[in-house]
Amino acid sequence: MTANENLNTPATHSSSPSRRRALRGLAAAAGGGVLATGLGSGTARAAGRAAVRTYVLVHGTHSAGAFWTAIGRELALRGHRVVAVDQPLHGTEKFIPKAYQTQDLRALATEPSPVAALSLDDFERRVTQAVRRAARLGGPVVLVGHSMGGLSVSRVADTVPQLLARICYMAAFCPSRSMPSLNDCASSPEGQQAITPLRLVGDPGALGVLRLNWRTADRRELAVFKEMICANYSDAGFLRVLDGMQTDESMTAYGDRAVGRAGAWGRIPRTYLRFGKDRTVATALQDRMIAEADALTPHNRFTVHDFPDSGHLGPEDPARVTDVLHGLPL
Repeated sequence: MTANENLNTPATHSSSPSRRRALRGLAAAAGGGVLATGLGSGTARAAGRAAVRTYVLVHGTHSAGAFWTAIGRELALRGHRVVAVDQPLHGTEKFIPKAYQTQDLRALATEPSPVAALSLDDFERRVTQAVRRAARLGGPVVLVGHSMGGLSVSRVADTVPQLLARICYMAAFCPSRSMPSLNDCASSPEGQQAITPLRLVGDPGALGVLRLNWRTADRRELAVFKEMICANYSDAGFLRVLDGMQTDESMTAYGDRAVGRAGAWGRIPRTYLRFGKDRTVATALQDRMIAEADALTPHNRFTVHDFPDSGHLGPEDPARVTDVLHGLPL
């Protein structure tokens, strides 16, 4: 799903094991572009309202906390605190390859990336820190993850279950004992129903990252991007999404285990926002992940909200998702 048609590197159709794994892992790609909402932003002004919630929002792969701006702003206007987390080297800390800025495609295929050193442990620590700080503000904490952000939700829910009133997966990965990592989920029969990119930039095994060139001028690649992440968006909305996407995501994090334990993660009430036209986290995979989670904790099952006409980023109008998050029972 990336490099321009004129990239002067060896053909990138999945010929190597690392490239095949990266293509499977791209069943996680989705992000968005908006404006990040920071810790304490939008704090409800009604002093003494103990029921004020704090929503901690976790973005997906190749994305940033800015993904949540429209939803976070609306939640804040409805009286909630909102924390949109930037994962390490994402968002305000993002790594931008020099060759990406100049569109030197030959150099882009080999430029090293510090993102390669990141693991899911790094992501979990960042989100756990945000949850701990949010909990000190008082009131219930709701942890929401989109796409790859679901891995952090599961990890954090295992680490600090006592701090969370509810967890929510928005078209997000929820690994299970039969599919313990994002790569395993994406490699499943259901996961392989997702769309994968036409080509990748460089060799993911050598770079240590899945690198995408969102600035490609190749019309076929752009069409695949749109179908994967936001086919239901307008063309203008799609371009705004591309503008906020990052080039690199950690191959290590894709392969790290993120299975919630019944005695910790499994005790927290949970919600799944199911997107019926998702071509990144295939709807059949969403259904399998929900079913396997419910089988682990039949006494505490997912509450599912279905958005049958939505692609991976959800409805272009954020009000529909905001209504659900605002109304989550605690």
